[in-house]
Amino acid sequence: MAQKISKRSEDYSQWYNDIIKIADLAEHSDVRGCMVIKPYGFAIWEKMKDILDKKFKETGHSNAYFPLFIPKSLFEAEEKNAEGFAKECAVVTHYRLKSDPNNKGKLIVDPEAKLTEELVVRPTSEAIIWNTYKKWVQSYRDLPILINQWANVVRWEMRTRLFLRTSEFLWQEGHTAHATKPEAIAEAEQMNNVYADFAEKYMAMPVIRGVKSESERFAGADETYCIEAMMQDGKALQAGTSHFLGQNFAKAFDVKYATKDGKEEYVWATSWGVSTRLMGALIMTHSDDLGLVLPPALAPIHVAIVPIYKTEEQLTQIKTKIKDFSNTLKQAGFTVKFDDDDQKRPGWKFAEYEAKGVPVRIAIGPRDLENNQAEVARRDTQEKQTIALDGIADYIKKLLDDIQSNLYQKALKFRDNNIQKVETYDEFKEKLKKDGGFFLAHWDGTAETEELIQQETKATIRCLPFNLGQEAGKCMVTGKPSKQRVIFAKAY
Repeated sequence: MAQKISKRSEDYSQWYNDIIKIADLAEHSDVRGCMVIKPYGFAIWEKMKDILDKKFKETGHSNAYFPLFIPKSLFEAEEKNAEGFAKECAVVTHYRLKSDPNNKGKLIVDPEAKLTEELVVRPTSEAIIWNTYKKWVQSYRDLPILINQWANVVRWEMRTRLFLRTSEFLWQEGHTAHATKPEAIAEAEQMNNVYADFAEKYMAMPVIRGVKSESERFAGADETYCIEAMMQDGKALQAGTSHFLGQNFAKAFDVKYATKDGKEEYVWATSWGVSTRLMGALIMTHSDDLGLVLPPALAPIHVAIVPIYKTEEQLTQIKTKIKDFSNTLKQAGFTVKFDDDDQKRPGWKFAEYEAKGVPVRIAIGPRDLENNQAEVARRDTQEKQTIALDGIADYIKKLLDDIQSNLYQKALKFRDNNIQKVETYDEFKEKLKKDGGFFLAHWDGTAETEELIQQETKATIRCLPFNLGQEAGKCMVTGKPSKQRVIFAKAY
């Protein structure tokens, strides 16, 4: 392949863009801030979606779909949520175009087609969904409501970046209604754990579970649970969030239920979501200077077989020889691509599958047939082995498991090696500038101190972790008491 990739260590941002381009994942659209997800990139997203969707259904959730447009009056009903997203909203004001009488062939907005009420293009769906739940809930028998939707949302971002931050993106958003506070909290915690399990087992991406500071919570939430991952440049990426919404939306939309005792109570709520931002996380967690690196659990192609031949007779012999083990792999659930495209040389194909992150590549030619063997290359370590064809299917199955495990362990080691405890603000600023990564530091719990740190260092509190830094101490800035350490980092 002729395209070159910038070195990760020299220009991380350009390296990221180069990976997306060379792996043929996505490209910028002519629509400002929007992207086109190309077939190979969308195939990865579909695998993510299918796995998550199965997990949601296993935990009792059903899929539904709600309107893209939200009447402005509904959007305004929950004040904190409306204020939190107001600056990112796209708004529909008219419903028709007409020919421009002064410029033939051009269209203008018809001033007579102004909407009686403006419509917000959904940045998130709490408002329209809770307005609907009001019709669905009368008594405790109607609860819980456990709904998820797969959809697109629009947030009018000023600075966009493929997958990480675009004006329109794909996601899923769960919205649940419960009779009691403990039930809703348990739901929010459960879904955060579902996200963490997916990230670690399928994306091979270690995450830290915790809760957001009050300043970083989802607008309208009483608590935001999150998973935070470390990218290879040491920056944090919020990979998923789950929100305990209390009764805020129920009160805003007057969603009540009759208890067994006949009393009226407001319901309790959660919402939770992940998006195509996970594609960016996947790229930045594992990829290298040769291209994309994919964990087998999410790879559209698990094994690429490249025949090396000069005659049609040789190609036929190779096809016949690989048929049995190829079918064995397919029956085991693996995707196998036999690439006999005679318009491209084997070396070009090797580079292409390397750039696209295909976990295993097999090369086999006439001499290999004579020796009943093939060359097997693994993408994660670039190692090559000559393997006898008789046992190659079992070897590849084990190899794919090993690649999945190795990618997770490599990312885990990197993350753990880049988590530091700091005691003073000067130490924090020095190490943040020099080293990057995650910093476990004491914080006095005030928004004022949090804002000061962000303004001076551009680092934010990523989360109050559940299983790290639980010891009490003193705030690194003010010296006031601190119940536990929190994670500070620069983030995407």
